[in-house]
Amino acid sequence: MDRVAAILESAARSRGGITLSEISKDAGSPVSSVRGLVNGLVSTGYLDEHDRRYSLGSAPYLLNRLAGRQPVSTVTRADLEDIHQRTGLTTVLSIAVGPNIFYVDYCSSDPRFAYLAENYVRRSLIRTSGGWVLLAGMEKRDLWANLRNVAADEHPLVDKFLTALPEIEQTGVCISPHASEQGDGVSIAVRESGKTVAAVGVIASHSVIVGAKDGIVDVLRDRTRSWAARNVE
Repeated sequence: MDRVAAILESAARSRGGITLSEISKDAGSPVSSVRGLVNGLVSTGYLDEHDRRYSLGSAPYLLNRLAGRQPVSTVTRADLEDIHQRTGLTTVLSIAVGPNIFYVDYCSSDPRFAYLAENYVRRSLIRTSGGWVLLAGMEKRDLWANLRNVAADEHPLVDKFLTALPEIEQTGVCISPHASEQGDGVSIAVRESGKTVAAVGVIASHSVIVGAKDGIVDVLRDRTRSWAARNVE
C-alpha cells in the first residue's frame, strides 16, 4: 500500500505526467515491481496514461465526490441548476472511471435519474451521450482499449460511435446517440488544461431529446463560455 500511495502522489505532483522510470525512482522500487501496480491503477481509473506518461486519473475525483467534495472545479452546482431551469430537463455532470460513467452531480425532478446520481450507479460509457463525449476526449490508445472491451451486446454501438466520433472530436458535443432504451441525451465536453475531464448532459426520453436537441445544444454551448472564462482566470 505504501508503494501505491507513493505512485499516486508522484502522479498528482506531476504537471505533464511522469514516466514509469520516474515512478520507480520516487517509489524506491525497481521498474519490474511497480509496472504491475501502475497497470492496475490505469485499468481502474486511478491513473491516466498518455504517450507513456502517467497522471492522476478520474477515480480519485469519484472518491472525493463520495466524501462530499466537488470532483470538477470548472462546473458548479449553479451551472447545473441554470441548465435545468432553461431546458426543463434532467442535467448531469459525469466523469469516466475505467470503462464506466458516473453521474457525480445532477439537477432533476425525475426520480429515475436522481437514483442513478445519488447512488453513483455505474453505466457503460458506450451507453450514454456523456460517455460518448468522454470516450471522444480520450487518447487514442485508451479509446481503442475501451472499445475492444465493451460487452458483446454493445458491439453494434461501437460502429455508431465511430461514425459519430469525428464530429464529436471537432465540436465536443454528442447529440442524441440513442444508445440506450432507458433514455437519450445531449452532452458537451468539460475541458480543463486542454483535456476532457467531464461531460455535462441533458437527458430525457429519446422523443423529447430529438424534439429539443437544437435548443439544448445552444444552452450547453452558452455555459461552456463561462467554464472557459473560469479556466483562464
